[in-house]
Amino acid sequence: MCQFCEITPSSRTSRRFFLAAAACTAVSLALAPAVTAKEAKRPPKRQNVLPPDAALDRLVKGNLRYVDGVSRRHDFKHERKALAGGQNPFAGILSCADSRIAPEYAFDTGRGDLFVCRVAGNFASDETIASLEYAQSVLGVPLFMVLGHDSCGAVDAAIKSLKDNTTLPGHLPSLVNAIAPAVKATAGSSGDRLANAIRQNVIDNVAKLKSATPILSAAVDQGKLRIVGAVYRLVDGKVELVADGMRPAI
Repeated sequence: MCQFCEITPSSRTSRRFFLAAAACTAVSLALAPAVTAKEAKRPPKRQNVLPPDAALDRLVKGNLRYVDGVSRRHDFKHERKALAGGQNPFAGILSCADSRIAPEYAFDTGRGDLFVCRVAGNFASDETIASLEYAQSVLGVPLFMVLGHDSCGAVDAAIKSLKDNTTLPGHLPSLVNAIAPAVKATAGSSGDRLANAIRQNVIDNVAKLKSATPILSAAVDQGKLRIVGAVYRLVDGKVELVADGMRPAI
């Protein structure tokens, strides 16, 4: 009980009582909106409030469960109510649009866990960068992963188009233009040309996101955000991390 309300019966008709009661009411009314606002901002999934390294560790462990065929059973029904009023994903994924790649499955996650952007060739367009800026600055996502995959049709098409000096129909040339830097950078390298270009494309887009000013680059510099790259293997579902330039891949 408020100390102002602990007043003896004999004093309740006094001017002091009325002033004290009024003060108590005013304080209560002033605090109520603040408490309500604080409660409204509570993350719907508290387990998703993680630092960057812990978020990456969670992705890695989720992928191991997926590869081993022991994915968890997620309670999608009861999560809907909790997520209706907001979201706080623990990681953002820039993935290829290939139908065989499903980040939510590959990392054994539930609804509201991943903020996923998908485009053929997993490259960072202006629209994708804007989406990820929202994820970091508004939702507080601490980790981004650029996720390529082996046998990528978009990268393969870019290689063939550049090699044969041909123009693909429709809007497909925009994909070629986006992936071309990785293809050219790995031309003449030893090993499989497609695999080299896929990996380089991931590395290039990690670098592009890290240097995206003013939001993402600042978050990286402040240690609020970590950006890594990885390649998904279609045969077994294993995600192989590419070093992010900060510390060795897990």
